[in-house]
Amino acid sequence: MVPEKIPSLLLLQSEGWKDYELLDSGEGQKLERFGSFKIVRPEVQAIWHKALSSSQWEKADAIFHADSTEGGGFWEFRRPIQTPWKMSYQDIKFYCRLSASKHVGFFPEQAAQWNWIRRVIQSGGQDYKILNLFGYTGLASIAAARAGARVTHVDASKKSIQSAKDNLALSDMSGESIRWIIDDSLKFVSREVRRNSHYDGIILDPPKFGRGPKGEVWDFFSLLPELLEQCRLLLGSQGVFIVVTAYAIRASALSLYNALEGLFSDVGGGLTEAGELVNVESSAGRKLSMAIFARWIRQNKS
Repeated sequence: MVPEKIPSLLLLQSEGWKDYELLDSGEGQKLERFGSFKIVRPEVQAIWHKALSSSQWEKADAIFHADSTEGGGFWEFRRPIQTPWKMSYQDIKFYCRLSASKHVGFFPEQAAQWNWIRRVIQSGGQDYKILNLFGYTGLASIAAARAGARVTHVDASKKSIQSAKDNLALSDMSGESIRWIIDDSLKFVSREVRRNSHYDGIILDPPKFGRGPKGEVWDFFSLLPELLEQCRLLLGSQGVFIVVTAYAIRASALSLYNALEGLFSDVGGGLTEAGELVNVESSAGRKLSMAIFARWIRQNKS
């Protein structure tokens, strides 16, 4: 029996941050710095002991307390915070804001993917068309546009689209580089396939569960396979890359790896990678896993 080829999983960490820092983690929490503010948020992955003293944790400006509702809870402010406030990563500027959930308007570990996307686009030497699905507040779209791509940004939330536009303006970029679409991602992609549209690269960050602008229900496990099939059609025979990130789901990076490897098995010379996006503590240097990902890139683009 021939042993099955098992891919090596990658641990990607985002380097170059000045406005963000994972200060410490442990006992179901993480202590982070966003600009000049220190914030404590729940983190189920942090099952170890905290490295910093309790006095260091008590210096936090705000703490999010989760309730029994998934994603629900409330903020406790120990010091005044004027929200939103401005932050930046390299030449991408954006607003950080404390939402009704524990989220702050961006995911710092995604910077590793932004850098990868920019390198791929810049090395292509052409005006790539990029599709960003579940685009949220637009930092991946801005990164792709900064690299010279024409971007279509899709999200079901009008509020998220406006936040993305605000971040683009803060980054001193023209809105002409990004086309904004408020729609259900699967419906939009299906229409694009019927129109015979094609993209050079696709970025997906699908939630575990969500609703479209007309009440469409999104469920990760039941609908992601269909969405990936449609994305494969949009990339066609000349597509360059696709990258998928998933948060808060009971799945392995191998699941995403197998899905992309199967979809692109007919493309000679393509490379599929998978693994976890991690943040690294400044306290004890431990890696905190934040999400799983998989990405495919064509290596013999003619």
